[in-house]
Amino acid sequence: MAGGTYETDGAGEANETVSERQTDRRLERAILELLARRGPTATICPSDAARAAYEGDGDGWRALMEPARRAARRLVTAGEVEITQRGQPVDPADARGPIRIRRVR
Repeated sequence: MAGGTYETDGAGEANETVSERQTDRRLERAILELLARRGPTATICPSDAARAAYEGDGDGWRALMEPARRAARRLVTAGEVEITQRGQPVDPADARGPIRIRRVR
């Protein structure tokens, strides 16, 4: 992209910007920290992580909702958390609609 905003891999495809990677890491940390402060069976909503990671005022956290869901999916892959719907673990690829995030049981 113009101005060197994006790094490219060997195939020339655009990768995340540095600030996007920082936001991703903030969201992952927020998920893990929020769960650590709750009971062992507690769940959180991706919006909890989006609000915790948002660095501004107002409802700008809403733009972090999909990044928060992606962060949760990465943490599922890492074996750190589970994504649930109606209290049952679901494959992140199959999850549609509202989800909850909990520690791996």
